[in-house]
Amino acid sequence: MTLPPEPLVVEFTVATSTARAFDLWANRTALWWPRGHTMSGEDDVEIVFEARPGGRIFERTSAGVEHDWGEILAWDPPGRLSYLWHVFFDRSEATTVVVDFVTVGPTETAVTITQTGFEALGPAGAERRQRTGNAWAALTGRYAEACTEAS
Repeated sequence: MTLPPEPLVVEFTVATSTARAFDLWANRTALWWPRGHTMSGEDDVEIVFEARPGGRIFERTSAGVEHDWGEILAWDPPGRLSYLWHVFFDRSEATTVVVDFVTVGPTETAVTITQTGFEALGPAGAERRQRTGNAWAALTGRYAEACTEAS
C-alpha cells in the first residue's frame, strides 16, 4: 500500500524585516523569480499577486498576455499568505501553498512554506511533491538573496 504524499514543508531564515520579507514575496516577486520558471519565459515578465482573498496570481508579458498561476486564499501581511498554486498545470491540479513570515529579530525573518494537496493528484502526487521540493530549494535561495540585497 502506498501512503499519500506528506505536506511539503520548507523552512529558512532571511536577513530582512518581516514586512519587507512579505513585500518581496508577494509584491516584488519578479526581483527573485527565475524567468525559466514562468509560462512565457520572457525576460521582462511582470508577476502579480492581487492583494485580496480571491485575487489572482498571474504573469503578464510585455505584450500584455496573462497566464494564471493561482488564486489568493488568505492575504494577511506581514504574517501569512496562502494561495492555490497551479503554475504549469491546470487549475484542477492546484495545490495549496501557505507562507508564514515570523519575526526573529529586527532584520531577520523565519519563513515557512507549507504546500499541501499532492494526495489529490493520485499516483502523480508523490512525483510532483518531489519535483516541487527541488524547485523550492532553488527558488528560496534566490528569494533569500533578494532579501539580503533589499535590506
